[in-house]
Amino acid sequence: MTAPPSPASPSRPRRRTPAGHLVSAYGLPALGVVLFVLFSLMLPHTFPTRDTVQSLLSNQSIPAVLALAATIPIVTGAFDLSLGYGLGLAHVMVLQLIVHEGWPWPGACLVVAAGGAAVGVLNGVAVEFGRIDSFIATLGTGSMMYAVTGWVTGGGRIVPGPRGLPAAFTDLYDSRFLGVPVPAFSVLALAVALWLTLERLPLGRSLYVVGSNPRAAELVGIPTRRYTVYAFTASGLIVACAGVLLAAQQQIGNPSVGLDYLLPAFVGALLGSTAIRPGRPNALGTLVAVTVLAVGLTGIGQLGADFWTVPLFYGGTLLLAVGLAGYSARRLRTGAAAVPDTPSPPPASGRDGDTTGSTP
Repeated sequence: MTAPPSPASPSRPRRRTPAGHLVSAYGLPALGVVLFVLFSLMLPHTFPTRDTVQSLLSNQSIPAVLALAATIPIVTGAFDLSLGYGLGLAHVMVLQLIVHEGWPWPGACLVVAAGGAAVGVLNGVAVEFGRIDSFIATLGTGSMMYAVTGWVTGGGRIVPGPRGLPAAFTDLYDSRFLGVPVPAFSVLALAVALWLTLERLPLGRSLYVVGSNPRAAELVGIPTRRYTVYAFTASGLIVACAGVLLAAQQQIGNPSVGLDYLLPAFVGALLGSTAIRPGRPNALGTLVAVTVLAVGLTGIGQLGADFWTVPLFYGGTLLLAVGLAGYSARRLRTGAAAVPDTPSPPPASGRDGDTTGSTP
């Protein structure tokens, strides 16, 4: 009988130390704090002020909502490139219904939200049942939504009449609670809801399994196609809600405005997968990433940087985020393989110990 390997055996991988885990999980929030302190020292009269903080909370609410929407399909291993197009269509549609069709604003918002969920279902069906790569499928539906946006607006802007928009509608973005912009509370509530769903509920855990190993998910009975459609549906619904916020903010329908939010959304979602729960997309990590990006962009802007520094910043950060996300995922898999005495999983099929099974 072969003796079990000793704890000092060189063949056994070493576990990650607690200090290394802390640095990996909370390095990005620490970077945010460092950036805030640095810009405060460099710009003591303009950066560390209440106006700057309120501007951050208000202006970054829509990018944060979109980043959270992008996170959900990424959990399942897919990407939704229709986010920016969906945002543009939702924000012009709600203004079209209110301004030109005379709808009450609550009804217009509900119809637009339902339309966003329907677009999410279309994306999910195209990816899972049409077997089209998520990049291609969502880019195609996004182009279709951009065409619908141009058709609705006629290539021009939707401008409210002399009486403007209903005050209750614009208050969705402009109002304050305890001195804090209301959209900031909306973002926080959404992030907490997604965190609880993904980390604490069986639905969220199943979505992570689908994203990490679809074959294994099928073998244990998880309906991978249905869950992927759920993820795209939730993403489309959240994008539509972000479009409503954008309409309340701008109060003018601009058919091309949504595309500016696509890159920041993916940067926030991918960079967020390197924080809090490194190696896996998570809602709180996305929220932290959006905050760090907002602090960096605000500080750069107050230093008087040129306009081209914004796309340069986002492009470079996207490359860095993808690299770090891949590295964190590899570290996570290595750490899982390093756990000693891990019991073998039970056979996936009950037929004479056959562990191959078949796809349900």
